[in-house]
Amino acid sequence: MLFKRRIRKTDEFLVRDFFIKMSITIFLFLMLVFNYKEILRIWNTRNILLENRSFGFKVDNNFIASLIVSLVVTAILIILYWFKRKIKITQLQHRQKIARMVLENGWYESKKTKQDFFIKGLPISEKEKITYFPKMYYHHRNGVIHIKVEITMGKYQEQFQRLEKKLETGIFCECVMKESKESFFEYTLLYNMLNNRIKIDEIESKTGKMKLMKNLWWNYDKQPHMLCVGGTGGGKTYFFLTVIEALLKATANLFILDPKNSDLADLATVMDNVYSKKESMLECIENFYCGMMERTENMKKMPNYKTGKNYAYVGLPANFLIFDEYVAFIEMLNRKEQEEVLGYMKKIVMLGRQVGYFIILGCQRPDAKYLGDGIRDQFNFRVALGRNSELGYNMMFGDSDKDFFLKDIKGRGYLDNGVGAITEFYTPEVPEDYDFLGRIGSLVKQKASLREIVAEKEFVEKPINVEYDEVKKDEKIVGNNIE
Repeated sequence: MLFKRRIRKTDEFLVRDFFIKMSITIFLFLMLVFNYKEILRIWNTRNILLENRSFGFKVDNNFIASLIVSLVVTAILIILYWFKRKIKITQLQHRQKIARMVLENGWYESKKTKQDFFIKGLPISEKEKITYFPKMYYHHRNGVIHIKVEITMGKYQEQFQRLEKKLETGIFCECVMKESKESFFEYTLLYNMLNNRIKIDEIESKTGKMKLMKNLWWNYDKQPHMLCVGGTGGGKTYFFLTVIEALLKATANLFILDPKNSDLADLATVMDNVYSKKESMLECIENFYCGMMERTENMKKMPNYKTGKNYAYVGLPANFLIFDEYVAFIEMLNRKEQEEVLGYMKKIVMLGRQVGYFIILGCQRPDAKYLGDGIRDQFNFRVALGRNSELGYNMMFGDSDKDFFLKDIKGRGYLDNGVGAITEFYTPEVPEDYDFLGRIGSLVKQKASLREIVAEKEFVEKPINVEYDEVKKDEKIVGNNIE
């Protein structure tokens, strides 16, 4: 990425200076257009005017009219620019705020120089001259802001590596990534997160990742397993239904567990592998684990298998265990059953990524006693929706300098996508009359039809290939007998 906009000390009043320069340029251009004949006359007679020491310019009614028109047109164009080029103005304001941040925090080096006056008796004044201003670059495109800061191992290095909080509150954005690149530290931020919210029809899942906002994807092949928490009314159920629909479009295999027999349990009317009773849920978890281990062995035997490649490389579908109200289910079990479930869960989150076995876990609070032995740490994609306590945020995201705010917007929360930054998050917007059961049922039927077509094709092709192999074998035997 090419960073052309460097933040400089002179950007302290960038917006003001920009409009002053623009106003002067427009005004002078208009005056030149209206008075170009008079200007040409003065230029052609410049020698005579110099001899007579005369300026030669007349202030008449035409000049006054051109002056007034130029001023009015300049003002109109400036106002139009202010309202029509909001993105450009926003970029100028961002650069100005960043420059002021550096100056007001004193993250620069300077020295004082003495100013001498020609008039004797006046006191000698001291002027501050900046000798070092940090190299900072700004890039803004399609709602994504990139800010690069040079790391020089100086006394301001620690401040430059922890700018996300100041940037988020200062320029109204959310930091989604921070990473070190050579001698620079780069921050990636999303501007005005609410505008990045997408509708449910825009969600998509392909090549191991799922689009959740305009500029935000869940790459489950690289950040496996999702942990979603949220209280009543936070939008967790609608988010789960949205994710289920998106995964069905990607032809993934889904196993859904709903111990409270609520909204997700209703999916049993339109699809298989939906469980809400204790015994069937325990069996599903065990079968999911066994399926993972069986695929681990079978993948290595496939002809196109390569060491280091995952399930998608060999053409296998992803499998998701979608587990809502996990804590409520664990509390239903006796001690032996709890240990058995925790054992399966730990092995799945540790081994499932390579072979395409993932867990999406939902609960109201991720207490360590229900996600012990490091299970919680293996969930690389975390979403906290709705109202959560400070303790709940600490359980989800650990110790963080992030300031969490509550907004009365359904489907709003915070997200950690495993790249070192916690950001504001909005689930895909769902209309009130949206029919999840109908849409999911239609996708399940399409998926079943596709499997029937594939099975029928394999049934037709396989006997032909077998007969061909047998004929070739017979020919070889006959040939050997003749020889």
